[in-house]
Amino acid sequence: MRMLVAGMLGLFAISMLAIIPTSYAHTQTTTIPINEELSLEKTITTMTIPEDNELPWGSVYGTIDNPAERYPVIIQFFKGEDLVHVAQADVKGDDSYEYKFRVRNIVDGEAIDIFEGDYTVKIFKVVKNEINTI
Repeated sequence: MRMLVAGMLGLFAISMLAIIPTSYAHTQTTTIPINEELSLEKTITTMTIPEDNELPWGSVYGTIDNPAERYPVIIQFFKGEDLVHVAQADVKGDDSYEYKFRVRNIVDGEAIDIFEGDYTVKIFKVVKNEINTI
């Protein structure tokens, strides 16, 4: 399973969207069985949006090994203990997912930071259990 949480650090630009991994902070993934066929993969990582950010977009994306069909990826953003944003992303045919979000907005000519600072990001994916064949 590959996954990346990105914040706007202003170092790379890809089609007007800057995607820079946060510092390679501690990322933890656990698998919780749901039943004999399915499990829930829960990944917890961090995202840092610097105070001097000038770019408008962030992104959470990755691929899922052995995804269960018809289950979206759920993404939660926490500032400290407070849940500040929840998102849902569909899994594409190549087993990837992506969620783009505004980090900064312009209102009446003034820049408004939507995200700034450190966040805990929790990503939930439903996967098929691997069947051990002998």
